[in-house]
Amino acid sequence: MIDNPISKPVKTRHHIGQAISVRGLRAEITRADGLNAKIAVFLTNIVGSMWCAYLFAGIALIGLPPALKPGGEGIIAWIAQTFLQLVLLSVIMVGQNVQSVASDIRSQRTYDDTVQILDRLDIHTDGGLKDLADRIDALDAKIHN
Repeated sequence: MIDNPISKPVKTRHHIGQAISVRGLRAEITRADGLNAKIAVFLTNIVGSMWCAYLFAGIALIGLPPALKPGGEGIIAWIAQTFLQLVLLSVIMVGQNVQSVASDIRSQRTYDDTVQILDRLDIHTDGGLKDLADRIDALDAKIHN
């Protein structure tokens, strides 16, 4: 019996730890060319973490009491201009990182499945595509003679 060559689907939630980890930060910074690129990689990885989202939420909450005082910006403006902008920046970056890791793994699995399918096609067609091409050439020769 032949095993099913198609891999199981990749679920995004299994890759959150890999996407938000700062363990590989030093390696990523080392791979970047130039000082500006190294700074960009560092800041992107730091801001794109849930710890930064928690920090930004704390900073935003510190600004809530002045926003609620008379003459302050008000709760709606505080939510839209302060809380959402600060916190969602990091959360969206984390989500994109998680989806990117899952997408990379899905792509690798698709490639592996394709290679496995092509290998099985060659094994089970008695020589694969060359035999088919030879038979077509033989039929073509018979037709033209």
